[in-house]
Amino acid sequence: MNKNKVVLFWFRRDLRLEDNRGLQMALASGYPVLPIFIFDSDILSRLENRYDRRVDYIHQALHAMSKTLQMYGSTIQTYSGVPLDTIKMICQQYDVQGLYCNHDYEPQAIKRDHAVQQDLQEIGIPFYSSKDQVIFEKSEIVKADGSPYTVYTPYAKKWKSLLQVEHYSQGTVSLENIHKTAFQPIMSLETLGFQKTDLVFEQPQLAISIIKNYGEKRDFPALDHTTRLGIALRFGTISVRKCVNFALKNNETWLSELIWREFFMQILYHYPHVVTASFKSKYDSIEWRNNEVEFERWCSGKTGYPIVDAGMRQLNETGFMHNRVRMITASFLCKHLLIDWRWGEAYFAQKLLDYDLAANNGNWQWVAGSGCDAAPYFRIFNPTAQTLKFDEDLVYVKTWNPDYAKLLEAPIVGHEFARARALKAYQSALQDK
Repeated sequence: MNKNKVVLFWFRRDLRLEDNRGLQMALASGYPVLPIFIFDSDILSRLENRYDRRVDYIHQALHAMSKTLQMYGSTIQTYSGVPLDTIKMICQQYDVQGLYCNHDYEPQAIKRDHAVQQDLQEIGIPFYSSKDQVIFEKSEIVKADGSPYTVYTPYAKKWKSLLQVEHYSQGTVSLENIHKTAFQPIMSLETLGFQKTDLVFEQPQLAISIIKNYGEKRDFPALDHTTRLGIALRFGTISVRKCVNFALKNNETWLSELIWREFFMQILYHYPHVVTASFKSKYDSIEWRNNEVEFERWCSGKTGYPIVDAGMRQLNETGFMHNRVRMITASFLCKHLLIDWRWGEAYFAQKLLDYDLAANNGNWQWVAGSGCDAAPYFRIFNPTAQTLKFDEDLVYVKTWNPDYAKLLEAPIVGHEFARARALKAYQSALQDK
């Protein structure tokens, strides 16, 4: 029996058909392209809640792409399992001439891709991976001596100085060379062991009304004046080149946020130890209190600090939290309660729709003072002062924490006491280090 000669395109963090570098390469190979997606059982097994909007987001994004592909007589073949085993199985069904994908920079993903590449090499199938989810990667932005930047400002300066039009030009994808196959439905959520959620996937849009005034309004949570594109960038339903092109024309502040994203990604790539340890090792000497009862109160939004509780309740109910409030809640956990930043990072990882390891880890370590280019340890957000500055009329607080007035009598800890305690703990850990 003659098997169909195809190349595989493996969708991962790039769930779109437009301006997809790896897909473009596959389509230019001269062979029909078989699009595949693997629901990684290793990743899914670590998700504690079967009602996970992120899995539903992926599922709906796959449906949207498949709908387009049907117009070309094709579909996305979906699988569930360990990627290495699944790809071996596919290679037995087709005469595979190559596997194409886009780079992933997380330590576990690098390990996974290396194993797949090695395995394919043994059976003579080439593995092609492209840069797609960033403008600059790995060692493209480094110091004169070749070492990576660990401070944002010089990194951003170099990033901007090297930027050329070709870096953010969007490629066109012709789907004529897609593998024609009988329609196969996307694997159901129920088959995967997950439930349908209230999430409704929409193709991400760049809203000029939001981005034009992003710098002036982004810090005020009641205005909800953020792009909400975190999840789209996380799963690649929007092209980063499209975003950078738009930011260059419309808003310098938002461009800086996109550069921060790449900064944290290259930190994770060059310093993978940050996943479980402090970037600055001396901060691992801090004697955290790690009070489980207080941690639970923080998680459930019952600290007695209205803006902290509003933020945690927004997160628990929606999977989203306003960026300014993320800083306030994170600082409160580390500094006011002296609970290890890793506890908070793990909780956000469970809950955030836009959870991204590099950004989540980088921002938590920034707040804790333990990361690269971090806030100094003695910078301790005062939740009350932050509320007066960014939610003076308590519009955000009342939206997510309507019973806040009842809790004002019983804050979990006094600010001045907590501040003094945190400074003492940090100073004790950092002296002589």
